[in-house]
Amino acid sequence: MRWLYTIIISLYGLGIRAASPFNHKAALWVKGRKKSVVPARHFTVDQRVAWFHCASLGEFEQGRPVLEAFKDEHPDYRILLTFFSPSGYEIRKNYDRADLVTYLPLDTPGKMKAFLDAFHPAIVFFVKYEFWFNCLYILRNRKIPVIVLSAHFRPSQHFFRAYGGWFRKQLRQLTHFFVQDEVSWQLLQSIGVKDVTISGDTRFDRVGSIAGQPGRFPGISPWGSGKSVILAGSTWPQDESLLFPLFRKLAGGSRFIIAPHEVDNERIMQIHKDCGLKSQSLSVFLQNPDPGADLLVVDSIGQLSGLYRYAGIAYIGGGFGKGIHNILEAATFGIPVVFGPKFGKFREARELAAAGGAYPIRDRESLEEVMNRLLNNESLRAESGNTARDYVEKNLGATRLILSGIKKYLQ
Repeated sequence: MRWLYTIIISLYGLGIRAASPFNHKAALWVKGRKKSVVPARHFTVDQRVAWFHCASLGEFEQGRPVLEAFKDEHPDYRILLTFFSPSGYEIRKNYDRADLVTYLPLDTPGKMKAFLDAFHPAIVFFVKYEFWFNCLYILRNRKIPVIVLSAHFRPSQHFFRAYGGWFRKQLRQLTHFFVQDEVSWQLLQSIGVKDVTISGDTRFDRVGSIAGQPGRFPGISPWGSGKSVILAGSTWPQDESLLFPLFRKLAGGSRFIIAPHEVDNERIMQIHKDCGLKSQSLSVFLQNPDPGADLLVVDSIGQLSGLYRYAGIAYIGGGFGKGIHNILEAATFGIPVVFGPKFGKFREARELAAAGGAYPIRDRESLEEVMNRLLNNESLRAESGNTARDYVEKNLGATRLILSGIKKYLQ
């Protein structure tokens, strides 16, 4: 089965290379791996290396609290940070808390052996759901502990299906799982994975730390003064088709910020064209603010989490596509959260909606009804925001639990 897996992985790599002349992300994937050719040995033999691997930017933000706390507690370790996706690597390639940031090579036996020979990690952390089975096979043979952080499992995954026997066997070889919830714990127990701890979700620790940082965009406060600021984060065109008619109706009494999930120049220009409002890109606003602009368009990655502090209501995109994006970045600032109907896979969305801190919508009419209700009822808006903040604060602490739990693997 491992040979079949290797063939599939190799074909996957060939497919990305074939697509690279026509697809920007595929081109970055190929180019990045050419640049990050592994030397014969990167760290010296006497240096202990802790390797953190993240699929993309979202997983990095999830694992970041553990990485930074680990570095603070164990300064004698060198930190290796790897990404699979260009959307993570390109944004965090200069991250200063890691000693080296690079791409994960394609998961073939030869490439992985060379990678592990170069970096000789003493302990490995995979964030949430990255399972590369050739890599895990070599790590297991070398008796290197592999820890999975903030893992989240669902019954529909192949590990728990009748045909998933080989994949279940691979999971049993990992050293320890720190899972987000009891459902994940029960699923792993049901397939014979016993080294599992319910730690909670490290994203709560990450967004909690962001809320404690000073604001980075002081010009936005006077721009939004005296008006309700609605921030739409991680939006897709399906979200914007509902939002823009509402924004035009609310213009005058409200101001708007929109942060699209993709920020290439074509997308940014299309938003300026479609919104029907006086708009300004955030990068331009920060240099030369237009006080008459009704809408700010965030035109770079990495700004969204710091912008929520200036909003009174947040709309989170993705709920009319594959699923909503991160709602916790908004909730930590004590503002109500609105999102589309595809949120069932996200525990925090279900729980926050049940508690009254979040509002799922179905269509343009329900979006307008919810927004008007929140805008016209200050006490409801404050109560919902407090519920959202309290929810985040009650779920802090996963990082400390994980740091305590891994001490036995650092001997």
